[in-house]
Amino acid sequence: MAAATLLTVIAPDPARAEPSPTTGPCQYTPTPDEPAARPVPLPRDPKRTPDRGTVTAVLRTNLGLIPLVLDRAAAPCTVQSFLHLTRHRFYDRTICHRLTAYPTLKVLQCGDPSGTGEGGPGYRYRDELPTDLPPAPTDPTGARRVYARGVLAMANAGPDTNGSQFFLVYGDSALRPNYSIFGRVTSWGLRTLDRVAAGGIAPTAEDPAPVDGAPALRTEIRRATVLG
Repeated sequence: MAAATLLTVIAPDPARAEPSPTTGPCQYTPTPDEPAARPVPLPRDPKRTPDRGTVTAVLRTNLGLIPLVLDRAAAPCTVQSFLHLTRHRFYDRTICHRLTAYPTLKVLQCGDPSGTGEGGPGYRYRDELPTDLPPAPTDPTGARRVYARGVLAMANAGPDTNGSQFFLVYGDSALRPNYSIFGRVTSWGLRTLDRVAAGGIAPTAEDPAPVDGAPALRTEIRRATVLG
């Protein structure tokens, strides 16, 4: 009689299981291949994500205050994530790592605790793209839209890859409408933003007069707070 074959069933290791996205409408999805630059849990994802009204937040930088007005109606999941990261002090003691001064792109980019432009919160979520932006007059194809001075929007690495990095527009810019707008910089905040922009971009050995790179004036978010 042939010996029976012994089959061993190995239970999956919960520690190695693929993390699951949240079950609410925002579906914040863990990115284990891109771990958080600073430990932070996934945001809450209620079935009824707040989608009305505004919330004020303040970036307290070494160069001055940058008050922000967050628009829940425009991008409820984005605002929810930004508030979550702010309340967990994810943005505290971080630098704004990128300043651009192209004729059609004038932004300050922040939100990466690693300061490299590669870091994020360890999760991603879907786009909430604007649909009512005017065409950019500098683009005869009509593909680009005006991201106006004062706009607050999410940076990304492609569709539905929003994380923690965001950009502040200090001069009207022409971009494809691929970046979720979730608020605006107040007039007071624009004064600080203009100060950063006026300082220019730090030169490098390869480029003594860059139009894209680290701000010459180191810009540190010492504390980000939610006012209501």
